[in-house]
Amino acid sequence: MGALSEARRIGVLISGRGSNLRALIEAAGRPSYPAEIVLVISNRPDAAGLGFAREAGIAARVIDHKAFADRPAFERAMTAALEKADAELVCNAGFRRLLTATFVERWRDRQLNIHPSLLPAYKGLHSHERVIADGTRISGCTVHFVREEMDSGPIVAQAAVAVEPSDTAGTLAARVLEVEHRLYPHALDLVASGRAWVEGERTVFARSTGAAAPLFSPELE
Repeated sequence: MGALSEARRIGVLISGRGSNLRALIEAAGRPSYPAEIVLVISNRPDAAGLGFAREAGIAARVIDHKAFADRPAFERAMTAALEKADAELVCNAGFRRLLTATFVERWRDRQLNIHPSLLPAYKGLHSHERVIADGTRISGCTVHFVREEMDSGPIVAQAAVAVEPSDTAGTLAARVLEVEHRLYPHALDLVASGRAWVEGERTVFARSTGAAAPLFSPELE
């Protein structure tokens, strides 16, 4: 694959406050960014992120999972909305619903998710609490392609955050979230531009992304 000349059309799935959605909206506002958000879907009518979409002039829809008899019916409605918007890629941004194999396969290698840990460590809920309980010194966040198993799939990008001795789950979560807002737009940039894609079950890149400086926690003296 190579770089693409036109912006890819993105659908974003949310359930809550939408802070990662807002970061993606801000990134997509840059003229050189290779992605355009064309639709935001929330499964919850009270999701604050819907307001960010509407303020930015982006189509926003509520598809309430409670209005459907089962998950397949709910997901068919989401897919129909995404297809109507001609979405090419899907980004989960705080979307708190497990997806069936049918939906995952429909968007295979075209759906991203962000998780607040350095996967494959600390999958699932309460990642920060478990990091603190285990005495882990470095945590972070991960953007990956979605697979049926929760928080699994080829990893696109990760960012590391030092865990301070005084950290609580709340303070660590806040610091990781700040980094998420930088990582997700970066990962989407790589995928939407054609500089990152999946071969087998690994993400490959058009060129080396380079090695960042090591992070030590506690810091070296």
